[in-house]
Amino acid sequence: MRIDDRQLDRILAAVQKPARYVGGEFNSVVKDWADPKILAKVALVFPDVYDLGMSNLGLAILYDLLNKRNDVLAERVYIPWPDMEARMREARMPLYALESRRQLGDFDLIGVSLPYEQLYTNVLTMLDLAGMPLLSVDRNESYPLVCAGGNAVFNPEPMADFIDFFVMGEGEDVIIEVILAMHEVVHADRETQLRRLARIPGVYVPRFYAVSYYEADGTISNIEPLVEEAEANIVKRITPLMPPPITRFVVPFVDVVFNRASIEIQRGCTRGCRFCQAGMVFRPVRERSLAELLETVDRIMTDTGHEEIGLLSLSSSDYSKIGPLVQTISKKYSDRALNISLPSLRIESFSAELLEMLQGSRKSSFTFAPEAATDRMRQVINKYISTEDMLQTAEEVYSRGWRLIKLYFMIGQPTETDEDVLAITKLAKQVLAIGRKYHGGRAKVRVGVSTFVPKPHTPFQWAGLAPLDEIRRRQVLLRREFGARGSGRARGIIFDWNEPEESLMEAFLSRGDRRLGAVIRSAWEKGAKFDAWNEWYRPAVWHEAFAEHNLDPAWYAHRVRLADEIFPWDHIHAGVEKRWLLMDWYAAEKGETKVDCREHCYHCGILTAFKGLRANIPPAAWECPPIRNPRWQELAERGEVIGLTEVVKESMGRSRVPEE
Repeated sequence: MRIDDRQLDRILAAVQKPARYVGGEFNSVVKDWADPKILAKVALVFPDVYDLGMSNLGLAILYDLLNKRNDVLAERVYIPWPDMEARMREARMPLYALESRRQLGDFDLIGVSLPYEQLYTNVLTMLDLAGMPLLSVDRNESYPLVCAGGNAVFNPEPMADFIDFFVMGEGEDVIIEVILAMHEVVHADRETQLRRLARIPGVYVPRFYAVSYYEADGTISNIEPLVEEAEANIVKRITPLMPPPITRFVVPFVDVVFNRASIEIQRGCTRGCRFCQAGMVFRPVRERSLAELLETVDRIMTDTGHEEIGLLSLSSSDYSKIGPLVQTISKKYSDRALNISLPSLRIESFSAELLEMLQGSRKSSFTFAPEAATDRMRQVINKYISTEDMLQTAEEVYSRGWRLIKLYFMIGQPTETDEDVLAITKLAKQVLAIGRKYHGGRAKVRVGVSTFVPKPHTPFQWAGLAPLDEIRRRQVLLRREFGARGSGRARGIIFDWNEPEESLMEAFLSRGDRRLGAVIRSAWEKGAKFDAWNEWYRPAVWHEAFAEHNLDPAWYAHRVRLADEIFPWDHIHAGVEKRWLLMDWYAAEKGETKVDCREHCYHCGILTAFKGLRANIPPAAWECPPIRNPRWQELAERGEVIGLTEVVKESMGRSRVPEE
């Protein structure tokens, strides 16, 4: 049912930014709901405010992909800001999609994007505003199916109570398979529908799995499939060849977080940073061709009129043809003052030549993320770059007219000492001194220091979040050394830090098990919403919710894991094998570094996991170099994969494995 336009107009007159809620933007797609060719009506939901959701490239890609088909209708849904939510509840107006203003319950499929964990309570707001039961088991076939995908769902268990099924990995191919499967069982009961969906590779249906726990310590003892359609291991989906990039971006009515057209120039990363979940779960690397990217820029300029192009990747400067790409775009659009944004740069692959090519762009700032300020810590996290090279890069940037360099670091990483923390201030001051040679007092350095949160499917998943008091103490050390007061500004250095309680929440949600579903619901009922926004985050509410269910957030967040502990996400296979991650965790403790995987293959398992896809992938985009580690070479030649138990036995970590 379509909502009443006159009622909506009355509500919009009393809220902030009413343009968030009206739709009708340039390039938005409105299809006929009565068209008999349409097999499925899909609501694509970003569970945050319009200003953030409109900048999400993943949702934009699916919106474009689905609406190019004649048999699918896809529309956008965002979560209303609290002022709009209150007005909607007063008027008993259900949550609706922007294109048709149809209420959410009218769709066949609700696809939720979950790039980060702080969105979980907003998913409950979405379900409630749509007039749908919160729990998946309470929704029968009369309700839309609810699925979720994105980075956060690589540990789906905290949201297992609320989501009908999860899609693991990349969604471009699997979303079509899901829609066709739904059409096969459109008139069946919910159990039959979900059993059919569970047969699709990469689809995880939580209700078809039972989780048991050890009474002694509360850790997981077993994760067991309950029906024949449920696989013991859900292997993530991967799109072997990246589809054509989106060019007809929906142009927002209001200013959004990233008001630009974004092009994914490559997917995946081979650097192997031990803290980085994205670098592990998006393997292998796939690049777009230079010709395709240049054609895409031309079409974007025609179709949208954007004045800024973002060249996106986990590491944009690692794209093999980044120089020719930037040079050609800059030269072709020099008369239109097109700004080229490279939001993710690595100092190792950054060059003076690239800076020269960017001379025509607006000289706002350059951002680098060394993450650690000492050689030792950069070896531990496997993001090694010498301090000398970092300072040389600063020299190149400042000497070419840029006045602001942003540096991002993390504190609380494994083995970190006060010396490592204080080195952040030393490095920042060295960079500022270089800037002042060229710009005097106008040179600035912005230092962002976040707190390390150990993430699933990384070598650091065995680590624990540093105690909150320790995080605060290290932040005080930095503020004192910078001379920063309340504003965080100190003689040319702008210092930003995060609230430790926010890191605690990120940690217990990203590392939690299925028992956290009850905590999430209780926190939401007590008023938790928009947890990623400082003005709305309420830590006391979360602590009350944990206490209500006799659970401890510290147990989930701070505890160092046993070597062979069963993690809540162990039945989700992201491609990199757990035994390899464990060995890399031990390598981190020893300060051993691994070079870029393009130079040296460490046999992490990604090729084994996806060997069935290799026929569809150009060899140059897939093949790894020879394995040089003698032990792994021997195993590979025998076609064997060493198990986790064997790794644990030969390692020094704490374990449940008994001695023989």
